[in-house]
Amino acid sequence: MCPFCYIGKRKFEDALSRFPDKDKVEVVWKSFQLDPSIKTNLSLSLTEHLAASKGWSIEQTRQIQSQVVNMAAEVGLNFDFDRAVVANSFDAHRFIQLAKTQGLGDAAEEELFRAYFSEGKNTADHETLVQIGIKIGLVEHEIRQVLESDAFASEVQQDIYEARQIGLRGVPHFVFNDRYSFAEWKQTHTPTDHSADSGASCSVDGVCE
Repeated sequence: MCPFCYIGKRKFEDALSRFPDKDKVEVVWKSFQLDPSIKTNLSLSLTEHLAASKGWSIEQTRQIQSQVVNMAAEVGLNFDFDRAVVANSFDAHRFIQLAKTQGLGDAAEEELFRAYFSEGKNTADHETLVQIGIKIGLVEHEIRQVLESDAFASEVQQDIYEARQIGLRGVPHFVFNDRYSFAEWKQTHTPTDHSADSGASCSVDGVCE
């Protein structure tokens, strides 16, 4: 749900495509919630939600969104914030964890990003997740079994715990070989210091910049 994560995905993919040893790189997506308390609310626009949660005016919020839309367009993405649905992401993260068990984590991320930022779909809705899962090759009854239970909740929580252990407070955030951390496009040079630097990101205090 952080726009810079989708933009960052495209930039990372572009960089990886030009890396000579790209075939040796394994990408593993990790779960992280900027605001676990968000409640799905179909009656509230994302613009209204952002304005209220960050203390911005509607006009200021729209200006910032316009800048992000332009950033997305630079990497070939079409963002439509007017259609975006305010939704809690926990079940979507459980869905991603399921997809990861079948080597479909990246496909799940891509489709969820597109659904949220471009297609105005409710990514907290189980039927939406089922249809996305079918599209990427998951089995329908397995998706429903996961969503109707608490399956993969512990995996989501473990990822969030590990993120906190390295001091992660913003996304996008990249960790290479469990040693080198790149937060918001800039490297932090030591394994024990993973603090975020300046850049395009969203943080746990609700600030996107």
